[in-house]
Amino acid sequence: MTDTVITPPSERTVRRTTPGAARPPRRSGRRRIALPYLLLLPALLLELLVHLVPMLMGIAMSFRELTQFYIRDWSSAPWSALDNYTVAIDFDAPVGQALLKSFFTTCLFTVLSVGLCWLLGTAAAIFLQENFRGRGFLRTLFLVPYALPVYAAVITWAFMFQRDNGLINHVLHDQLGIGDSPAFWLIGDNSFWALLIVSVWKGWPFAFLTVMAGLQNIPRDMYEAAALDGAGVWKQIRHITLPSLHSVNQVLVLVLFLWTFNDFNTPFVLFGKAAPEAADLISLHIYQSSFQTWNFGTGSAMSVLLLLFLLVVTGVYLLLTTRRRKATDA
Repeated sequence: MTDTVITPPSERTVRRTTPGAARPPRRSGRRRIALPYLLLLPALLLELLVHLVPMLMGIAMSFRELTQFYIRDWSSAPWSALDNYTVAIDFDAPVGQALLKSFFTTCLFTVLSVGLCWLLGTAAAIFLQENFRGRGFLRTLFLVPYALPVYAAVITWAFMFQRDNGLINHVLHDQLGIGDSPAFWLIGDNSFWALLIVSVWKGWPFAFLTVMAGLQNIPRDMYEAAALDGAGVWKQIRHITLPSLHSVNQVLVLVLFLWTFNDFNTPFVLFGKAAPEAADLISLHIYQSSFQTWNFGTGSAMSVLLLLFLLVVTGVYLLLTTRRRKATDA
């Protein structure tokens, strides 16, 4: 039998650090500050390569008389100064008149599309805030248009809008008996409404997702207190929901405006290279002016004018919203 030796607590205590021992080197403050920028550097370089460099080349092309004769070496095209811009904004000439009409068509299309996307997205997000059976399924279903590839979705709509064998005319004319004959949706005046339907169907889930995320930051206690005070659903939406979503809606409307005004994929896939006059959006109009007439100088000038317009609108919008927010906070 052996005796158990109990070591006193003072002897069992082990020092974690020994005086004079080497400490691990600390990172300097400069390295900690520079690390995030180094991590962002690859993305910034790709951004310059994909967006900024082509944009600068487009600006340079807008000052040259670039046609199909100089397409192999665009830098050898004659210098035209501001002649391309003069042609684009000469609203007494056919080129300027067509551009101006396309601009107004795009403005009307953008206002309707952004307004409907915001309205549908906000209504759906508010409706799905309450807990009920099947809410998760509806949330998933509402996000399907946003998750689908643009080309697959628009091509499907193009088949649905066919006059003779499309689903739209089958329901409206054959099933419901609306109209004397099947309507032409992809040509004529109806092409504007067909394009608007596709744009809203494709864009409103983004508004729904954004507003739904913003609603998560509104405390439920505010709604409960308003209900105790006798406020109905509409008063709660007007005095609690919409004011609380003000900052979210500012960003949402701006993003939807820029996406819709610059949208090229939707009209190009829906109508092809030549859109009907009623649905001649400015993005597709610039494409036609460049690649069908082979006048890349004028097309580049139109692109630069579009860029300047969007920059001005964005700057004015941000200035007004910032002043309004400061006035509200004060």
